[in-house]
Amino acid sequence: MRRGFAELPLHTGEVPRWLLARMMELGKVVVKLVVDEYGTRGFLERVADPVWFQALSNLIGMDWDSSGSTTVTTAVLKRALSELDLGVYAAGGKGDASLRTPEELRGIAARLGLDGEELARVSALVAKVDSAALQAGYQLYHHAFFLDAEGRWAVVQQGMNPSLKLARRYHWFSESVRSFVELPHSGVSGVPGLALNTVDRGLGEHRKLLADLAAEGARRVEAQLKQALAAAEGYAQLVGYSPYPPGRAREAVARYRRLGGLSVNREALELARELGVRSYEELLGVRGVGPATIRALALVAELVYETPPSWRDPVTHPPDPFKFAYAVGGKDGVPFPVDRKTYDELLSILNQLISRKGLPAGTLRRLAQLTKNWTPPPEDKVPT
Repeated sequence: MRRGFAELPLHTGEVPRWLLARMMELGKVVVKLVVDEYGTRGFLERVADPVWFQALSNLIGMDWDSSGSTTVTTAVLKRALSELDLGVYAAGGKGDASLRTPEELRGIAARLGLDGEELARVSALVAKVDSAALQAGYQLYHHAFFLDAEGRWAVVQQGMNPSLKLARRYHWFSESVRSFVELPHSGVSGVPGLALNTVDRGLGEHRKLLADLAAEGARRVEAQLKQALAAAEGYAQLVGYSPYPPGRAREAVARYRRLGGLSVNREALELARELGVRSYEELLGVRGVGPATIRALALVAELVYETPPSWRDPVTHPPDPFKFAYAVGGKDGVPFPVDRKTYDELLSILNQLISRKGLPAGTLRRLAQLTKNWTPPPEDKVPT
């Protein structure tokens, strides 16, 4: 799987009704073609690929660099799957719709004979990882969960950073998840920056320490947090041995505070102690353990126990799917305005291709070869 990088500026406004209707129709065609060609697993794998997902967004007419491409494309896919009997299902969405994900998953699971409670747990854990275990200043507001009858799943969720006016998109695929708390993503799209990353590779000792600290209860953690902050202010004589000199400790505290406050949720840590959490995954599953609490625990681990987290941002740079914006154009006119006639002709041709009896094998693959090596003019790629 490729990991994705793309600037996604926060966009306002809505998709015109005439365009949204065509997006829904083209979305259904693409979904059907992909499932027919690659099966439900292949479809989920592609949804979990940030480059493929962005290419689909460009293909249906969304802006190539807009945060809205995530919410609109997800809505198109969810609508298409609800109208087609393809063995793939979708739950969640933007805002309030994301909060209904567990309920929707339980309903889908009941029809398919799957474990709805486990799916709901996975949904919540995935959201907790991208809001607390991996912190880069983005607050989640979109969570979509796709699954098939075999229990395979993919998640697409997005967070926003109002101060930077950017969005970041996180992709997950069940078949590539070896651990929910170590390199779990199939892709992360966004702009690289400061990131508290407790799910990076090689952090087993750090994650175990966070769980052990939480199991000691809120009072103990708060005392150690005060110790760490005092050491950063140079009061080593009051707190005993500190592994970091004051200057380096102050830099560490400032880094954490750039992502938010340093405090603990007392009720959540007491619950963690009562439950006897033994692993980091179990800790993330405790209600109320959020970004501030994880920051505080990670700071204690670094300054008191000299066991720091990672600050590696998992975003990387992939192939560019901008070429797919040339299919029907972009909503805001990049690389050119969407033309209704062209869009309708495309829908007509595709529908004829997939409905025609005796279509020669490989017809669509041969069509794909026509533009495989074509690269769009760089001057056409302007911010929307």
